[in-house]
Amino acid sequence: MNTLFKIAEFIGNGFMRFPLILILYFILINIISISMFYIDKQRAIKHQWRISESALLLSAFIGGSFGAAAGMKIFRHKTKHPKFYILVPSY
Repeated sequence: MNTLFKIAEFIGNGFMRFPLILILYFILINIISISMFYIDKQRAIKHQWRISESALLLSAFIGGSFGAAAGMKIFRHKTKHPKFYILVPSY
């Protein structure tokens, strides 16, 4: 019986950490997403190699939608492309 309590405690502790990991993931992916939009905007201004549109959209779809939307608004980047203002959640 003591073993069952230890297993239950182990499982419970794992679920207690899950929300923290999820929160950290969303913070990190949104920072990455807004950074990608900034870098792509700077490269567009300098006529350099660009980050692909699929990579920018992927960063929004895997949890970085707030960062992508913020990057679009703050840097005025990809705002006229229907693919972006339709597909980026929360824009």
